[in-house]
Amino acid sequence: MPDMSASLALTHLVPLAKEVDENKVTPGVLGFIVFAVMALAVWGLMKSMNKHMRKVDFEQTPDPADAAAADRKP
Repeated sequence: MPDMSASLALTHLVPLAKEVDENKVTPGVLGFIVFAVMALAVWGLMKSMNKHMRKVDFEQTPDPADAAAADRKP
């Protein structure tokens, strides 16, 4: 059954492809593939960044040298 729907879709899309202006530049399949790969790369980088940001401790610990200097001053 999937074969029939694919061939049916192709028979409807082929006449539409003939109507496209030959002088007009379109991104085509290669443009879509590049965009999809870039989108997947950004998604992966965001997941990685979130994982690394969860490990960060945002509470600042006091520096022992500063505490010792503050104790010495009267």
